[in-house]
Amino acid sequence: MKRVTGIGGIFFKARHAPELQAWYRKHLGIDVQDWGGTAFRWTDSAGQPTAGTTVWSIGPADNPQFAPSQSSFMINYRVEDVRALVDLLRSEGCHVLDSVEESEFGIFAWVMDPEGNKVELWQPPAGQ
Repeated sequence: MKRVTGIGGIFFKARHAPELQAWYRKHLGIDVQDWGGTAFRWTDSAGQPTAGTTVWSIGPADNPQFAPSQSSFMINYRVEDVRALVDLLRSEGCHVLDSVEESEFGIFAWVMDPEGNKVELWQPPAGQ
């Protein structure tokens, strides 16, 4: 079974999110949207669009989605079968958080790494 197949998103907490978003917009040219981030569309080596995106986002320092981690970032990893991977991680003794959530955006689960960073696992909807 494949485990991680790519990065689906990178999420940062910031003490001053709007100012940090503006810095990335001005100095690095990232098209930060009103929701605090952007979706980088994937392309092949010729620059042609392919299926998939990587989300990049900056939010407030008190963002509850990072709990129980105290880290200022969270990485979302794309996986092929989130439920099978969660079962495997549990059998390997990993600290997998209890919830698995399903929405129109896909299936999500979370695991804590040995240093207390929350890691998001994401199974995209079919075709993405």
